[in-house]
Amino acid sequence: MRIGVLCLQGAFIEHMRMLESLGAQTSEIRQKRDLSRSFDGLVIPGGESTVIGKLLGDLDMTADVRGMIESGVPVFGTCAGLILLAKHIANDPHVYLGTMDISVRRNAYGRQLGSFACTAEMKGVGNIPMTFIRAPYIESVSGSAEVLSVVDGNIVAARQGSQLVTAFHPELTDDTRVHEYFLGMIKDK
Repeated sequence: MRIGVLCLQGAFIEHMRMLESLGAQTSEIRQKRDLSRSFDGLVIPGGESTVIGKLLGDLDMTADVRGMIESGVPVFGTCAGLILLAKHIANDPHVYLGTMDISVRRNAYGRQLGSFACTAEMKGVGNIPMTFIRAPYIESVSGSAEVLSVVDGNIVAARQGSQLVTAFHPELTDDTRVHEYFLGMIKDK
């Protein structure tokens, strides 16, 4: 199984290490020509959503990545990846990839000092550690999007078909279950 990991900015190395520890092959996606490879899945990591969104545009990759997702390639977006996949961002006029029926709020917990960790339930995964760093949260879901986890009244994980998003960073813990869940989505496709 080959997973493409968007490596423009953010915590991509941690995703690659975790996926490889689970037996998946990973490939870095840094420029448009990297998208010509065949991928079984795609990871859009955390980082700075405006920077990643701008780089996707500057490198002429936005339409290609959106096309992969719309064609059914499973995608896992964490933190900034969640924002990039959202069809609506409450506190930002931009829409980047816009493939998932969710409305999100950027930096919803405040600046770096608002970062925190907790343990909470995620549907289909169990009780897991969650690390939030300048995290967004999902204000609402619509269409076929399904809420997978809520922390302190805020939606922090959702799935819509072959798209999975988390407001937290599972790649920054030793717990591999969220990545296993994503690999299971690919196998079940």
